[in-house]
Amino acid sequence: MNKTYTILILVVCFISFNSFGNLRECEYAGANIEFAKTQTEKALEISDINLVKYHVYKAISAIQKTDKKLSNCGCEHAQKDLAKGVENLKLATKQEELFKAKDLLLVSLESIMKGLNALSEHEYHIEQKRETLAKTQSQNSKDNQNNAETEQSISPIYKEIDQSLEKYRKSINTVVETINCKEASSFAQNIIEQCENQLLMENLTEGKKYYYLRTKEITVNALEKLRDCYGR
Repeated sequence: MNKTYTILILVVCFISFNSFGNLRECEYAGANIEFAKTQTEKALEISDINLVKYHVYKAISAIQKTDKKLSNCGCEHAQKDLAKGVENLKLATKQEELFKAKDLLLVSLESIMKGLNALSEHEYHIEQKRETLAKTQSQNSKDNQNNAETEQSISPIYKEIDQSLEKYRKSINTVVETINCKEASSFAQNIIEQCENQLLMENLTEGKKYYYLRTKEITVNALEKLRDCYGR
């Protein structure tokens, strides 16, 4: 299983290309915020104040790394909510009493969730605008020839990555369908965490960002099949 995953990582390791627009930036920011949410939830489950702070610092770092992505994405509402979340996360790291830290973490988690919801709504509106624009462009292809040529030069690369991930999709689905539930869950969650960690790296090419984002989505979908048992 690990060999299959490693091979797929290497397949697209060399791929790089220019930004494909605001929607991609929103998706990458969303992945980082999801990681911050996960770390905050982990901190809430822990009874050791030092470990709590460890996960909180990871959450803070993840959110701070979304600043540029959110600016490119243009979602000001999410930025405001996340700023509140970071403020309370930082306050939590200064607490020595566990219950005080967790009170702040609950408030932070609420802000992070609001940020995610705001980002999802923003992504939806961007997608709607893109669909409208695409219809307009199709009615006047001559005036938009340069845009069409750019689209054609970018799309095959995304298609190439999607095609390479089909093998992984089949592999991870086989894992969740045939392997012991807890082992399969642990394997899938480990991949999700690896993808989230990779997406926090600032110097990733657009190809790698797209790859890790899609790998995470495929794994999350596979993990849904284990919903009834992976939490036990």
